Amino acid sequence: MEPADLTAHRCIAYGDAHGELSPWSFERDGHAVTVVPGRGPVFNDGDLLVAAALEGFGILHIWEDLVAVPIADGRLTRLLDPWCEPFAGYHLYYPDRRGTTAFELFKEMLQVSRAV
Repeated sequence: MEPADLTAHRCIAYGDAHGELSPWSFERDGHAVTVVPGRGPVFNDGDLLVAAALEGFGILHIWEDLVAVPIADGRLTRLLDPWCEPFAGYHLYYPDRRGTTAFELFKEMLQVSRAV
């Protein structure tokens, strides 16, 4: 399967508040390809995207860590492996070394998320 083949399939897409669909980007051997998904349901929430994939509504393009468990237990299957480079990991950026440290910012973010 190649990224261009996705146009013949139902794809579960992420859409913003204006109805714009997020394009799907792939790269293989230095060759980049962008596909705009279509012909499937559109959501603006990651949990709904994953739920739709688990219910069989179509093909999903999402961060692998959000679907690691369903992939591991066989409920979802990876497609286009040669076109999906491994994710190097998350990075945290902050303005300068004299201000708040990245660790302090991360701690604040955790405290806010627990309060919500």
